[in-house]
Amino acid sequence: MKNFHLPLPEETYAHLRAEAERMQVPATTLAREAVDGWLRQQFRKARRDAIEAYAAEMAGTHLDLDSDLESAAIEHLVKGGKAAR
Repeated sequence: MKNFHLPLPEETYAHLRAEAERMQVPATTLAREAVDGWLRQQFRKARRDAIEAYAAEMAGTHLDLDSDLESAAIEHLVKGGKAAR
């Protein structure tokens, strides 16, 4: 584990301390979880952006989505199928 000094604006610090007290956990734990969550979100966004860029680059090429498969998927969704998450 590494230490990292992070000056915070007074209001942010006060909110962090209040939430830590409310949850009965150390403020550093909340801050660490917030940073970890933000970093995971950034990683997912970067991966999604890379996939979108690849799909846009491959659109219309032989690597594009099979048109029969695409049509079947659209038909399935229109008929009430639910997208999996």
